[in-house]
Amino acid sequence: MAYSLTWLPKVLLDAGLKVAPVPGWENRGLGDVDASYGVLCHHTAGPKSGNMPSLRILVEGRQDLPGPLSQLGLGRDGTYYVIAAGRANHAGPGMWAGITQGNRHLIGIEAENTGAPDDPWPPIQMDAYRHGVAALLKHLRLDAERCAGHKEYALPKGRKPDPSFEMSSFRADVAQILGGAVAAPAAIPNRENGSDRASPGRATLRRGALGDGVKQIQGALGVPASGIFDALTEAEVRAFQRTHQLVPDGIVGPKSWALLDRRSG
Repeated sequence: MAYSLTWLPKVLLDAGLKVAPVPGWENRGLGDVDASYGVLCHHTAGPKSGNMPSLRILVEGRQDLPGPLSQLGLGRDGTYYVIAAGRANHAGPGMWAGITQGNRHLIGIEAENTGAPDDPWPPIQMDAYRHGVAALLKHLRLDAERCAGHKEYALPKGRKPDPSFEMSSFRADVAQILGGAVAAPAAIPNRENGSDRASPGRATLRRGALGDGVKQIQGALGVPASGIFDALTEAEVRAFQRTHQLVPDGIVGPKSWALLDRRSG
């Protein structure tokens, strides 16, 4: 039986964000959540290199703490990994806006960053962080003050340092997004998986795309070639990307095109 937070991917996708569901996410959790009253922001304190190297730990947990350790992971390229639709071990003892049971009532986002001064936050990741938090709060009909940093929530004070950025200005940015003063994220460019190399003559395609390019993708994946990038096509693209160690975001850009062309050939 799926847990309560199965709305997470759609809300993030509708906000124009990149989303990569982790297999089994709908039924993953330490039991179900109760009513959600806000969002708790974290950083992973994981490795300095890689897009989302902490993903396995977030899913499976640590020796001292069973997983999942958050509902969402946020990669350095701005991709949201949907980890769990149920309760996660991300909050611990604390309080924010009268909430003392963070694991039950706060949605946890673990963003990939070491937390060290020499690991600056990529602008694309921070933009996704702000817009993702705003999208979640909008869905919950809450304002920006219902977003807290783990360092603000955790008790005793000083127990947690994350996230490493300043939360008051972060909330002010989220409030502007909620108020419509900030545009939605820019359309996904003709690139993927951290690549800045455009694919000449090959458009980056995702769900909703139409045409011969979609038919080429469907032919390579063995999907009925309708020319419509539908849910089935996206699911097959994600599976293909996972098999080839790409970010499974369901978006066909240069790296996916190269591998699909190789399969077609």
